[in-house]
Amino acid sequence: MRMIDIIEKKRDGHALTTEEINFFIEGYVNGDIPDYQASSLAMAIYFQDMNDDERAALTMAMVNSGDVIDLSAINGIKVDKHSTGGVGDTTTLVLAPLVAAVGVPVAKMSGRGLGHTGGTIDKLESIDGFHVEIEEDTFVKLVNDNKVAVVGQSGNLTPADKKLYALRDVTGTVNSIPLIASSIMSKKIAAGADAIVLDVKTGSGAFMKTLADSEALAHAMVRIGNNVGRKTMAIISDMDQPLGRAIGNALELQEAIDTLKGKGPEDLTELVLTLGSQMVVLAQQAETLDEARAKLQQAIQSGAALDKFKQFIINQGGDATIVDHPEKLPQATYQIEYQAQQSGYVTQLISNNIGVASMMLGAGRLTKEDDIDLAVGIVLNKKIGDKVEQGESLLTIHSNRQNVDDVLQKLDESITISNNNVSPTLIHKIITD
Repeated sequence: MRMIDIIEKKRDGHALTTEEINFFIEGYVNGDIPDYQASSLAMAIYFQDMNDDERAALTMAMVNSGDVIDLSAINGIKVDKHSTGGVGDTTTLVLAPLVAAVGVPVAKMSGRGLGHTGGTIDKLESIDGFHVEIEEDTFVKLVNDNKVAVVGQSGNLTPADKKLYALRDVTGTVNSIPLIASSIMSKKIAAGADAIVLDVKTGSGAFMKTLADSEALAHAMVRIGNNVGRKTMAIISDMDQPLGRAIGNALELQEAIDTLKGKGPEDLTELVLTLGSQMVVLAQQAETLDEARAKLQQAIQSGAALDKFKQFIINQGGDATIVDHPEKLPQATYQIEYQAQQSGYVTQLISNNIGVASMMLGAGRLTKEDDIDLAVGIVLNKKIGDKVEQGESLLTIHSNRQNVDDVLQKLDESITISNNNVSPTLIHKIITD
């Protein structure tokens, strides 16, 4: 088998066999296939696409290129959730204890963040004493006993994906549905999931800017999951404005606590209930999405979800008193109000710009080596569709520096107020098959 033949075959629009895809991935990881041939094949895939069988084969080839986490010692069906990213995406912090409270085991591997704010681990480390360095036996025991634990990413997971993504990043082949879908799904499968729920974002703050592209990606990932034996569901949710109201690590953690208390933002609560219902059904803890949703709502109303969160914090060394005393979380020195320059309705909150503004305050990282400030960020006091009066606070800047002129300039580019009201759509589609 020769790499040149595989490249020409895909260039001419023909489907590759599983053996040909395995040959490519194994050879590229081993260094036998050079970057120039790998980039040539990536470009051929970009233009010629892949069918469902090819996408599944590529995914599993990347899964098998490294370690695969074995979660079989954990009782029950392990359902993982993945978001394609966004601004103020606090769902994991709420979902983990919430679905655990209704009997779904959550064995979560999470990472640190690059971009607007930290990752799930960074946000959890806003809690004094909380740690994610857990031995495998302890991790399994915590999930079996309490249904939820979170550890840092470890092991040599999907090295083929890491190598191929770095190549795509410099060869103009990032925006390819089969390559994106196989990249995401390979990591979820290698992390040991039995079933997968996907939150595919769409809009200005999302990787996929249009609904059509987001829908194509969602269907691609659902089909990959089902084709390789992992029951998979997806939703397409809006990211034309930040999710919830908080953008920043400790601020998002406090918002997650409020949501578990039943006092969270309407959009975050709705998204959590929608995603959580899919997780509960896939874990066979409910037969229908409506039944699952009712169970989740009851777990919030009864306090069971909040109790589960407290136990989760205690189990991983954290100070659970922050749940009732959020003032113990890191606090910024300055709170600066950003006021509306005119009256009207908020019609635009450009997610990416607001995320960048939060990162400029120190809430996120430009490089993996950067330190983040857990206390800083932005809290939205108005969302799209809200009425605002001139001089009223649109958002609050939480900062550890008094001069935030650069942040204010970025925010000026991000917010539009007009006389015509708009009604945003949070969940565009639910994909269950």
